[in-house]
Amino acid sequence: VFNRKTGEPPLINGWIPYLGKALIFRKDAYKFLLDQQKKFGDIFTVHIAGRYITFIMDPFQYVYVIRNSKQLEFHEFANKMASKTFDYPALSKGKFPELKENLHRIYQYLQGKPLDIISDHMMKNLQDIFEWKCSQATDWETEKMYKFCCSVMFEASFVTLYGRVPAADGRKVISEIRDKFIKFDASFPYLAANIPIELLGATKKVRKELIHHFLLQNMTKWLGGSKVVQARQDIFEKYELLGDYDKAAHHFAFLWASVGNTIPATFWAMYYLLRHPEALAAVRDEIDHLLQSTGQKRGPTYNIHLTREQLDNLVYLESALNESLRMCSSSMNIRISQEDFVLKLEGNQEVVLRKGDWIALYPQILHMDPEVYEDPKEYKFDRYIENGKKKTTFYKAGRKLKYFLMPFGSGISMCPGRFLAMNEMKMFLFILLSHFDVELAENKAVRLDNSRMGLGILLPDADIAFRYKLRS
Repeated sequence: VFNRKTGEPPLINGWIPYLGKALIFRKDAYKFLLDQQKKFGDIFTVHIAGRYITFIMDPFQYVYVIRNSKQLEFHEFANKMASKTFDYPALSKGKFPELKENLHRIYQYLQGKPLDIISDHMMKNLQDIFEWKCSQATDWETEKMYKFCCSVMFEASFVTLYGRVPAADGRKVISEIRDKFIKFDASFPYLAANIPIELLGATKKVRKELIHHFLLQNMTKWLGGSKVVQARQDIFEKYELLGDYDKAAHHFAFLWASVGNTIPATFWAMYYLLRHPEALAAVRDEIDHLLQSTGQKRGPTYNIHLTREQLDNLVYLESALNESLRMCSSSMNIRISQEDFVLKLEGNQEVVLRKGDWIALYPQILHMDPEVYEDPKEYKFDRYIENGKKKTTFYKAGRKLKYFLMPFGSGISMCPGRFLAMNEMKMFLFILLSHFDVELAENKAVRLDNSRMGLGILLPDADIAFRYKLRS
């Protein structure tokens, strides 16, 4: 530990200059951070690949970081990373005045009343896809679970956001886009880690083909797209300096944001339910009860309609989903210091930061803290329920936590599409469990693949077969 000013946290340097601790961190960030916490306490700085990242490990201190959004910026970092990853020009104020703010304003379409409209479309599209799956399934049908979740969620999100591809082979077009998307997505962690795309095999070609699907001449053919995508298109039209390819790249980035994490999250929710029969029974029971009490029939030929209140009141479904999110999410919440300043924390603690320093929260540490969550490695589907109602009070060291579950980031970096994502995952599970009997077809444990640590929802390390047939 050297070159530290008074008040700066202890610095952990690697033995390889520049790379610092990057390699160990990539292998298992969770274990690495816990080890450092044991040695250095709740605040320390790690040198990772040329960056100095100060980790704040105590969840009671999160609020001080989240509150300081003036000095601790996030959007600039996110914009840089996204423009590189998705190949559009950086949203510079000079070239594109207010573009960032205008795009941000559009997220109102993913909340409140407009959210109800887009959720209704999503529900209808999910039912269409499941109905098509039913028409294929006469008896038990066996498929790979990740592949299944990917195909259903991708198509439902695509059609809901961008509209239908009217050609006779519309479904085929979407599955071609999906296959390319999966290839691109496999390289995403490398792009996010700043590895030049030229070194990633066919990724550059695949990305270009994907972006071409979103050129205006293709998008105008799609029918029944969403208000949110329409509003984005209208904004891009106002900027003459944005080329056709750049606009298309923005649309592609939005697609990635919509499905990149919901697909694996849906997989884990489904996987854990099928592995825990008592969880499956409780959630299915709640679903059947809601259908009965609203006089709706289940089965592929009936249209199910759910209001926001009804979706919200499915406490077992939500708890089971939150529990799988707790176990599989691994996002790093990053802020960048805009100036040399002293971050004041609780208990008269201070952290001296230099301009350009990174501050990071790593909620996975909190999600797996046995003091907050008893037996954190166990899946307990009713962990977020108390006396039949949603449980929102969790404690550490006898104190109530303001933040206890953070799969969608925090503060200014919180995912604006989180409400739609939650609705979509609930609706997927709702239709699946109301229409089908579902069971695992092989007995093996699927584990988390750590290559996306810090970037969102972790993928499974393998796929697993399951079978489904229409419920009698």
